[in-house]
Amino acid sequence: NCTMAICIEDNIVQVVPVICNPPPKPTCANGLSPVQVIDEDGCCWHWECDCYCTGWGDPHYMTFDGLYYSYQGNCTYVLVEEISKKVDNFGVYIDNYHCDTRDVVSCPRTLIVRHETQEVRIATVKPNTLQVEVTVNKQPVALPYKKFGLSIYESGINRVVEIPELKMNVTYNGLSFSIRMPYSLFGNNTQGQCGTCNNNTADDCMLPNGNIAENCETMADHWQVVDPSKPQCSPGLIPTKVPSTTPVQPCKESSICELLLGSVFKPCHGFVRPEKYYAACVFDSCVLPNLDLECSSLQIYAATCTDQGVCIDWRSHTNGICSYKCPSDKEYRACGPIKERTCKSSQQNETSTGQVEGCFCPNGTMPYDSGVDVCVETCGEFFHFSWMHFGEKFTVDCQDCICLEGGSGIVCEPHECAEQSKTSCDGEGFYEVNEVNSEDSCCPIVTCKCNTSLCTTKAPKCTLGFEVHSHIPSGQCCPVYQCVPKRVCVYQNAEFLPNSSVFVDKCQNCFCTNEVNVTTQLNIISCEHIPCNTYCEPGYERQPVKGECCGKCVQTKCVIHTPNIPDLILSPGEFKNDPNNNCTIYSCVNIHNQFISSTSEITCPPFNEESCKPGTITLLPNGCCKTCAPLDSPTPCSVRERKDFIVYKGCRSMDRVVMTECEGTCGTFSLYSAEANSMEHSCSCCRESRTAVREVELQCPTGHSISHKYVYVESCSCQDTEC
Repeated sequence: NCTMAICIEDNIVQVVPVICNPPPKPTCANGLSPVQVIDEDGCCWHWECDCYCTGWGDPHYMTFDGLYYSYQGNCTYVLVEEISKKVDNFGVYIDNYHCDTRDVVSCPRTLIVRHETQEVRIATVKPNTLQVEVTVNKQPVALPYKKFGLSIYESGINRVVEIPELKMNVTYNGLSFSIRMPYSLFGNNTQGQCGTCNNNTADDCMLPNGNIAENCETMADHWQVVDPSKPQCSPGLIPTKVPSTTPVQPCKESSICELLLGSVFKPCHGFVRPEKYYAACVFDSCVLPNLDLECSSLQIYAATCTDQGVCIDWRSHTNGICSYKCPSDKEYRACGPIKERTCKSSQQNETSTGQVEGCFCPNGTMPYDSGVDVCVETCGEFFHFSWMHFGEKFTVDCQDCICLEGGSGIVCEPHECAEQSKTSCDGEGFYEVNEVNSEDSCCPIVTCKCNTSLCTTKAPKCTLGFEVHSHIPSGQCCPVYQCVPKRVCVYQNAEFLPNSSVFVDKCQNCFCTNEVNVTTQLNIISCEHIPCNTYCEPGYERQPVKGECCGKCVQTKCVIHTPNIPDLILSPGEFKNDPNNNCTIYSCVNIHNQFISSTSEITCPPFNEESCKPGTITLLPNGCCKTCAPLDSPTPCSVRERKDFIVYKGCRSMDRVVMTECEGTCGTFSLYSAEANSMEHSCSCCRESRTAVREVELQCPTGHSISHKYVYVESCSCQDTEC
């Protein structure tokens, strides 16, 4: 009982009260007021910043720690899950859809709460309205609902899911949601689009792998979950473009957005800052001016203000744009009780101090019970939702009854339904559903509803450079898929955006163009070869080299530098005379890829012009040495020496070799012989009389050398021969 017993001595016990020192009030990162939480001893208390996440409009998010961002995905996403799993099958999820025909923005369609064995779905019946229906494990339920540690009830315009064991509640009304969780149970242990609840916005954009994204718009797309009704959504697929959260063209915002900054909401400005809600309102009024989605920004701001203890009647200041219509037997209140007192609850002394906007019983009346939507003036015996008078006819439990005096007082017979035309649901994905007839709740109407999970056509897997687009033709249920170009370039299993570089090889500069190949529907890659210097020195040719872009200059001929004339270029095995001196010969050989040039000089035999007949001097075939017709004076037969190169089968001596030859005149005549009565002939020629065989080494163009034998004349003489 918040007292402490102190043992003094000798069974003397002193009892003193536990003294609680009020802790200093902290500042919460989300801008909301901290809450008092009782300590474990039940006596003292401390401050905590509750985890409070909201979402509204198309849609805008405020994380647990108060970070604002907008995200236009149209899949099903994790709002909050535990990082370290402590509660079995626990999580809150949101199903978004494109609420604009241009597929520009999204709106929440279904809020999903999972806890242990139950899955609660609060789904919007009509887009952009506050009409919702509740199912548990895919079965419709009436409210209030309470089972297995989870309760669902109506609170004004909201449907509330409460898990008392976790001290958390989730509200949803078709346009906005809020999630409140205690820091003591969930601090530092949440992940999803609502961020990490730790009173620090720095890590609110955390990805499933624990990394922090550069912005929450990028983060939000990574929290997709598998949804069979949305085959076009693929968890793990990274978007190619971060959705824009600002209007493309400037516009004048709706006048009701200004209410957030004006005097209507001024009492709340000190508790909840309105700037982020104002930015969201301006965005909605500019992007979707015909859907009145800006009302959701005012509604969620007013709800947050009410949560902080400041209730504001704001709808009456919107000139009917954000008005809320109640049934004829109810009246609208901006600040009604969270749980309206009923005949049953008043007997149990239930009290609730919170406030909420919604439709309530008029003053002087109250609901009979939370499950009976009838307002009564006094609480007494009540039968099937209404007070009965004698002779009054009514329908209850699908029976037509009349209230009679005497006996049991009520006589009933089965209710008869009017005939209705047969409805056939033949199209793929359609199925028959019995819907409540607003005119006769006992006679359901058979209608056709679409369930895309019944469709057999699956989204194709597109090749690189293409992505899946889907659309549902008018009057059909199942989507039609097609792979459309992403307007990118593809090279070696990789995609490249236009104007980005593409590495093909190091010898080319390539980039992705905006030009499209009409055959492949992919963008064309344009390449230019790296500029090369193609000049090579004379005697050299540019040849390709592996690993180099421009090759290199390789010697293919001999380059002979000579004075007074331009350089000579010779191929291997080629001979060429000096243009100014025919007695000089240049040659080229290739030995082991080494180009070797050589110079040869022709040595002419002795030549005496005086021994020549005039006008007979000519050049020998070698173009160097002179010859002529000799004078009539005989020259005796003798040995003549000369030096010259020996060439045999393409091989040549390294130096000039001394060679000999016979030259001179011998006696030759024709005489008449009277005795023989005929001409007598006597002929002789200058021939070798003694010779020797000598050897010389010859160098061949291939680089090897051979030994060659030749005849050397030692003496000459005139020798007879036939004439």
